[in-house]
Amino acid sequence: MLALLDINNAYVSMERVFRPSLNGRPVVVLSNNDGCAVARSDEARALGIKMGQPFFQFRHLEEDAGLVALSANFGLYGDMSDRFMSLAAGLGAEQEVYSIDETFISLDGVRGDLVARSRRVRARVLQWLGLPCSVGIGPTKTLAKLANHVAKSAERKPGSYPAEHAQVCHLGRLSPAGLDELLSATPVGEIWGVGPRIGEQLRASGITTASQLAKLDANTVRLNWSVVLERTVRELQGTPCISFEDEPAPRQQIASTRSFGAPVRELEPLIQAISEFATRAAEKLRRQRTHAGRVMIFIRTSPFRKRDAQYSRFMVVPLRRPCADTADIVSSAILGLKAIFKPGFNFAKAGVMLMDLQPDTGGQMELSLEDDQPARHRGRLMRAVDDVNDRFGKGTLRIGSAKPRQAPQGSWETKLERRTPAYTTEWAAMLQVRC
Repeated sequence: MLALLDINNAYVSMERVFRPSLNGRPVVVLSNNDGCAVARSDEARALGIKMGQPFFQFRHLEEDAGLVALSANFGLYGDMSDRFMSLAAGLGAEQEVYSIDETFISLDGVRGDLVARSRRVRARVLQWLGLPCSVGIGPTKTLAKLANHVAKSAERKPGSYPAEHAQVCHLGRLSPAGLDELLSATPVGEIWGVGPRIGEQLRASGITTASQLAKLDANTVRLNWSVVLERTVRELQGTPCISFEDEPAPRQQIASTRSFGAPVRELEPLIQAISEFATRAAEKLRRQRTHAGRVMIFIRTSPFRKRDAQYSRFMVVPLRRPCADTADIVSSAILGLKAIFKPGFNFAKAGVMLMDLQPDTGGQMELSLEDDQPARHRGRLMRAVDDVNDRFGKGTLRIGSAKPRQAPQGSWETKLERRTPAYTTEWAAMLQVRC
């Protein structure tokens, strides 16, 4: 058996922990530059706000309905997620962190009442962190996902599923008829692995519920649709097809991209932005202990600014040898930026992508040139830089071409006008309680 624990309305719930006045009010968390909704409270959903909807389309609800719109506070969310994962791990022996607010737990070898155990873990998360979560239990990942959806919907939308499945739903203890009843009440588009396009094709073929999908012949599904949908059908039938990964696989590419807070026309601020993005990507590269062989840089204008002249270019710059050295990666990124930059355009977005990733345990060696530092010395330098930044704050040590830490905010930096304090990661932002 597998369990899936998922924080309800994760970003909104994390904000409410430190601002109880938000409870019961419609709340949305906005994307970078306060562009669109990336998280909504149940009250905000009831107002008709859609996931990904641009902020300007529902901004009037701040006055009309008391809506609270907040800038994303990813530092806070990441820290709260780490705390949640550590508590969720107490449910079973093995854990796979699936996303910032979801984790699979293997229940192999766990004895006793799994529902009662899950409710105790859920109550601990709520008491210690203030975060409500739902637990779904099933023999496959797809069925555990479905069980989590049932647990969440039964609490959020009374009447959609039997009330006994609210908060914690265990499909493994249901009879075949009981399981089919839940599958029949679930639209096919709610199943993990069924995207909008496939869902539309299934509905056009008369398959509208998860029960109808589960009763299809898997080989026929593979012939008419894809191997991915075949895997989903087999998982719904109880056959595990998606492996449990207790360690995340290293990423094949690492990207750091961002939309600018305001249009950028000059080369110098673009160099600062690209230096910052390349630095962040190099840090991620070292954390997963890999080296990059090529660096891709892109810049583009906004397709939504119809009156602006449009321009979009990218360039791939090969590194002389694969590395995770911030200085080498930033230098290559700036070289590519200068090659594709053209004056006279309002650039709205830029980014850096590291490609051809390989483990840092080996690689092609070469004789050191006169201006080279030994690779082991550069590796020690990068580790020292990471240690200083981890201890004293991101950007304490940075590359010379990046924006100075105390300099005024650049036009390329993300707008976060509505961001709440970093309650758990900065001493100055910690809440003070007075008697």
